[in-house]
Amino acid sequence: MEPIVNKVEQSGIISLDLESYFSKDPIKVFDLKEYLFMGLILKEKDFRAALLNTDWNEYKDVHVAITCSADAIIPMWANMLVAVYLTPVAKSIHFGNEVSLREHLLLDALNGINPSDYTDQRVVVKGCGEDPVPASAYVKITALLRPFAKSIMYGEPCSTVPLYKKK
Repeated sequence: MEPIVNKVEQSGIISLDLESYFSKDPIKVFDLKEYLFMGLILKEKDFRAALLNTDWNEYKDVHVAITCSADAIIPMWANMLVAVYLTPVAKSIHFGNEVSLREHLLLDALNGINPSDYTDQRVVVKGCGEDPVPASAYVKITALLRPFAKSIMYGEPCSTVPLYKKK
């Protein structure tokens, strides 16, 4: 009986799991909805007073998404004022919801990759996982690797979709 040979391992393919680039840091959402009068209107004087009484320590060293989940018109200065309070305590501040913040952090992490580390390598970008990876991350990694990689594939090393092959 012949020994089982792992042909995927022998192929020299590098598997890149974008899920591993998701931030492990905590994320909090600052929802302006909680500061609206009757759930509709932001009253400047009341809003400023409420922000003064907010315990900003709950946002210490976390990534914060500033959003408004209510269907209300929020003046831009309100988001800016929240950012004034968050800047000294938060790890980062982002305008948008939690999903857009996670995407922003993922794209930032991908920018930290040194694409020249993949020079003349065969790379398969993993396609399935526990946590959905946004399409923007797949586009980003492809654009980063294209000038360097020998080939780029999508899927799993045992079953890939070829995307690019250097001539």
